[in-house]
Amino acid sequence: MSLHGEIEAFLVRTRMPATRFGRLAAGDPRLVGDLRQGRVPGPDLTARLRAFLAAPPAWTPGRRGGATSGRGSNGR
Repeated sequence: MSLHGEIEAFLVRTRMPATRFGRLAAGDPRLVGDLRQGRVPGPDLTARLRAFLAAPPAWTPGRRGGATSGRGSNGR
């Protein structure tokens, strides 16, 4: 399977948003969108992405919007 296919399968399996994956794996929230548009990662980035896929951090999907305290994003 291609790297792009592995990433897409990972996103489906973990229900991780594409932007979260990009931010955690490479510090680039636009990474997956760019890959979907044809971006070809270089060897260093490919190695980092494969390492991330092999040992992802513990992550569970949260509520939409990311708020975890039950309060709105403005603290009210």
